[in-house]
Amino acid sequence: MLVSPFPMKHKVEFASHTANLSMVRRIVRQFMEDFHFTSKEVELMVLGVDEACTNIIRHVYKHEATHLIGLACERLENGVRFRLRDYGPQMPEPHRLSGRPLDVVQPGGLGLHLIRSAFDHVDFHSKEKGTELVLTKHFAGQGNNNHHRHQAA
Repeated sequence: MLVSPFPMKHKVEFASHTANLSMVRRIVRQFMEDFHFTSKEVELMVLGVDEACTNIIRHVYKHEATHLIGLACERLENGVRFRLRDYGPQMPEPHRLSGRPLDVVQPGGLGLHLIRSAFDHVDFHSKEKGTELVLTKHFAGQGNNNHHRHQAA
């Protein structure tokens, strides 16, 4: 049995300001303390959640710091799941989003590659208002198949 300061599910809402990203990284890192992931896997997941929040701030909320972002950290029987919720305009076909080609050398455009390499499942769920991004990572040997999809609410 895992003993942790976090329950099976930990939720937080925060303003869409980049100053809150250090708090998000700390929450994710603390949540991951009791799991048997390598330090590299933990840091990739921390960066992946950070990048997803940055994308919400930049692309959904256009750097307006007055909007809410929800983060839920969940323990699963076979891994962990992070749910990020925004309440902005829906993006058309978010499952078709892709970063820039890896062979193009220029700043930016690598965030989605990072997120998809950090997690086994990257799922976008359109909601009546906004989008929920669900990031799932399985323990080693527990179904790692890097699956990415979109579902409408």
